[in-house]
Amino acid sequence: METIVTSIGGSVILSEDADVSFFNKLKTLLEKLTKNYKIYLVVGGGKTARTYIKLGRKLNFEEEFLDEMGIDVTRANAKLLTNIIGISNKEIPATTDEAKKIDKPIVVMGGTTPGHSTDMVGAELAEKTNASKFIIATNVDGVYDKDPNKYSDAKQIKEISIDELIKEHGTEWGTAGKNVVIDGPALQIIKRAKIPTFILNGKKLNQLERAITNQSFNGTIIRI
Repeated sequence: METIVTSIGGSVILSEDADVSFFNKLKTLLEKLTKNYKIYLVVGGGKTARTYIKLGRKLNFEEEFLDEMGIDVTRANAKLLTNIIGISNKEIPATTDEAKKIDKPIVVMGGTTPGHSTDMVGAELAEKTNASKFIIATNVDGVYDKDPNKYSDAKQIKEISIDELIKEHGTEWGTAGKNVVIDGPALQIIKRAKIPTFILNGKKLNQLERAITNQSFNGTIIRI
């Protein structure tokens, strides 16, 4: 059975658009997809994590502790999602190795250790499970030349090479709570493992389904 790893931003799980109807539709879609795919979901912290981190930084907390707070939020979001789905694990794994061993149609996890984002966790999991594709489901329609939430004239990039992204963003981890489409450590793993990677808007479940089932979708393809 084909394996898919999806990194879902906390901004998708906890947003103004993510009401009960959204979660019911997501559950239905995931149940449908498990007929042909083993699915791993890595859940981010989103605005909630960034709020904690911003406050903690003003209080002069150490960066590692800020990371740990963010990780706690990702795991709470994962706990919410796994209880909605029903056919997934109930205990949230602390590592990608633990996640890999879980024998469920859908496996849900959050962050692991300080020093990287859940995107890197997803990339690491995709590498370890030999996933056929890695999908980053964020709150925008892929990669843009500038932040589409701030600039109305931002242009979507349909395809971009992993080398271009690394040249622009590097492969190092920045700071806890940094809001980027995909972080440096994740890019490094994607390049090393040659993982087919797609970035799309996770709120648009039809586009998520199209990407998983090898149809054209509205988003960005990262060329390896």
